[in-house]
Amino acid sequence: ETDLGARSQSDIQFMELMAEQITINEEGHYQMPLPFKVPRIALPNNRESILKRTMGLLRQFRSSPKLLEAYIDFMNTIIESRHAELVPTSELSNARWFIPHHGVFNEKKGKLRVVFDCSARCGDVCINDVLLQGPDLLNSLTGILCRFRHGKVAFTCDVEKMFHQFHVAPEHRDYLRFFWWPNGDLDRPLREYRMRVHIFGAVSSPGCANFGLQ
Repeated sequence: ETDLGARSQSDIQFMELMAEQITINEEGHYQMPLPFKVPRIALPNNRESILKRTMGLLRQFRSSPKLLEAYIDFMNTIIESRHAELVPTSELSNARWFIPHHGVFNEKKGKLRVVFDCSARCGDVCINDVLLQGPDLLNSLTGILCRFRHGKVAFTCDVEKMFHQFHVAPEHRDYLRFFWWPNGDLDRPLREYRMRVHIFGAVSSPGCANFGLQ
């Protein structure tokens, strides 16, 4: 279903990169690289600016214990599920990019979503600027309606935390670093963590996830 002749050069580059480098890792998950544009745009060192921005969350947490509790639950979940990991001391110097995060409360679900801000800029560039978006791989509405005529019963499903089901190649995880307090203890120093999965907010994540699904 991938008619490369009808796609842009950047979309072709994305599809070829994914086809060449997608693998199944030892955890049984599809693993893909971050699809960087070629030539690669250099990213500046944004460690200090993101460290200060993360420290700025302290005021919110101390004024709202419920916000802190929900934030800790989210962070504990992604760390315990190994969607994120603490960066080993021996690898701290390998940082490539830090991503700030903030909480968004979903009024309908009554839940807090922690958003990683891939549009945060440093030196007029952000991580989304250097990533390929990829083609639209969603099924067309016309195709879906036509397939409803193929059988008597139609099935639909929702993939929980879809982006997190697809892992990032290990050599690219240092572009997805962030700061957090271990166990949510605000009296302890911030530590460096990194995402091991494709994240909500990255311009490339929908394309990567839909490619993996197909």
